[in-house]
Amino acid sequence: MTRPRPLVIGHRGSPGYRPEHTRSSYELALAHGADAVEPDVVFSRDGVAVVRHENEIGSTTDVADRPEFAGRRTTKIVDGVAQTGWFTEDFTWEELSTLRCRERLPQLRPESATHDGEEPMLRLRDVLDLAARGVAGRDVGVVLEIKHATVFAELGFDVAALLSTELRSAGWGSGERTLFIESFEPTILTQLRAEGVEASFVFLLEAEGSPFDLVRAEGANAPTYRQLASTGLASLAERVDGISVDKLMLLAPESGDGRDLVRAAHDLGLLVFTWTCRPENAFLEPRHRIGDEAARFGDYEAEWRELAATGVDGVFVDHVDLGRRLFV
Repeated sequence: MTRPRPLVIGHRGSPGYRPEHTRSSYELALAHGADAVEPDVVFSRDGVAVVRHENEIGSTTDVADRPEFAGRRTTKIVDGVAQTGWFTEDFTWEELSTLRCRERLPQLRPESATHDGEEPMLRLRDVLDLAARGVAGRDVGVVLEIKHATVFAELGFDVAALLSTELRSAGWGSGERTLFIESFEPTILTQLRAEGVEASFVFLLEAEGSPFDLVRAEGANAPTYRQLASTGLASLAERVDGISVDKLMLLAPESGDGRDLVRAAHDLGLLVFTWTCRPENAFLEPRHRIGDEAARFGDYEAEWRELAATGVDGVFVDHVDLGRRLFV
């Protein structure tokens, strides 16, 4: 029997062409045939679920050019790392809505950067409504990624309750639409399941490091992502519906044959996604690069075929049109 092609998931929309998490980025992803789109979620001071890659917004908006917000530049510890900039939780949604989005990687994606300043930030609700409308009768799913859940919890946000309420208000989270919820922290996934949200819960695994919620709870005894992907996989299968792995865990020589990890997860009934498929040399494994220019497209087709051959169930892409063409 032929294995279905993996889901092609528009990673922050289709940010190979437009600044990430803008309406035009998501609309382009839908027009190019994305099976689902992926909004990253953080929070404003007044508890609005905001779509941004990080809670620090200095590199993805024009906040640094807004003199009225100059005094809010600060340094914070986020997931154990010091960051300096402007943070969503220090602004109301009304204030955030006045900012305009910028390309995060202008040196690599100068064409996208020509659209800087054109569009405002979005709320989660905006993306949910956009996906719910679909395209020409075709259902579009949402892969909601929760960012820095432990950090926001320590700031006093009830992340699970806020998201549960938002999802139900928007007509999601009761099983009526295709919804995946993912995080690098397993605790928030367990909390949302306890809230009664109906979704497929997916645990994100980086190639290095440990989940911050487990570090907070267990300190130096916290398992690494690599350990969770190997000896901890059976335990994960009791808590989540799938895993989403850094592509380095499937492609890098030191990781062995990526098919073994996918097969082991499938044997436990887990879905397997991988991230992120990008065509530029800067993001490709060295063996697939062409020339020395970071922004040049390398032999991404060969790398993506390697990923498809592992048997993954879904792939995150920055260029949805390329993903739809390759992952067939």
